[in-house]
Amino acid sequence: MIINLNIRGLGGGTKAHYLRKIIAREGAEFVCIQETKTMVCTDVICYALWGDNNVGWIHNEGENGGGGLLSMWKKDVFGYESHVLGKGFIAITGKHLRLSHRCVIVNVYVACALSEKERLWEELTNIKMVSQDFNAIRTRNERKGVSNRDGNSREISGFNKFIDINLLLKLPLVGKKYTWFKANGSAKSRLDRVLVSQEWLQIWPMSKQYVQRREVSDHCALVVKSLDKV
Repeated sequence: MIINLNIRGLGGGTKAHYLRKIIAREGAEFVCIQETKTMVCTDVICYALWGDNNVGWIHNEGENGGGGLLSMWKKDVFGYESHVLGKGFIAITGKHLRLSHRCVIVNVYVACALSEKERLWEELTNIKMVSQDFNAIRTRNERKGVSNRDGNSREISGFNKFIDINLLLKLPLVGKKYTWFKANGSAKSRLDRVLVSQEWLQIWPMSKQYVQRREVSDHCALVVKSLDKV
């Protein structure tokens, strides 16, 4: 059970309340947050976001407080082993304790510049499970109401090449087609997605990504479940 959200700034009680609510409601085991926009993260902050102190966490502050990533996990379900921090990502290796399976979960936020996306795709090659705000589309119909800039074809080609080289697979999408919406509704794109390896699907074959209602950000949260919730 993984929750992914570009929160566009972690400060504020409304956003903390939303995170606690969705973590409790879905029974989250791992949470990936993008654009924390904070340089400071503490146990107290993470305990408040999770709703108790049974949580491990790693924070990547980004550059001068911009961007920023926070990965959190339920300590009695996910056994942390190691992590790698890079520009725009946190890669965490650990073991699902109940199933004794090791996995890598990568939390990513990349800026809009194509050069930044290309650098990140190269750096992430061979990391096999990615949960992130890619800020990229795979086809033109994943973007609506946004001008098709000259770089779009190159972006689409490069992003699909990254996915193919690393043998990453998309999870079935349930709910909305788009995950980012302009405030006035005039534009929307599918910028957030979860990609997995074939090995992941062998362990959790029923995995799907569920797009949640947009509430505290211009991005929708994604909830990854390995079984349909009854």
